[in-house]
Amino acid sequence: MDDRILTRPYAPADADATIDIFLRAIREVSSKDYSPAKVEAWAKVEDRGLWAERRISRPVWMAEIDGEPVGFSDLTADGCLDMMFVHPEFQGLGVASSLLSRVEEEARTLGFRRIYTEASRTARPFFERKGFRVISRQTVEKRGQSLENFLMEKLYAD
Repeated sequence: MDDRILTRPYAPADADATIDIFLRAIREVSSKDYSPAKVEAWAKVEDRGLWAERRISRPVWMAEIDGEPVGFSDLTADGCLDMMFVHPEFQGLGVASSLLSRVEEEARTLGFRRIYTEASRTARPFFERKGFRVISRQTVEKRGQSLENFLMEKLYAD
């Protein structure tokens, strides 16, 4: 893992950086696992204000390298790791691992015995390597397209 990776709490000024990371990760990384039509349906942020509100409604962490935002993740009140995206130019450096460590630390602090995620085909191998198991294969609708993902969970001992 790159020791230059800093994880810090999200700030409202990070909204545009998270949108950029989200869109680029889907268009440039997940595009190897989903068709162009599915990528186009998924890679959209139609309301920046709503996006920003959602980010500040829950704990969100930013990953930075040399002061540049390179990834983000979150955790909902019921233990869902809802979003984890890493900028395409910073894949494979340990950014997602750093973010997951921070999410898991928060989950344990909150007393969660389980966290879960709906992992894309692209993210599934990462989560499996980190101890998550597939509960079920799912199909979600995004703007008229059906996208496959995987409901996954990781359990924690007391």
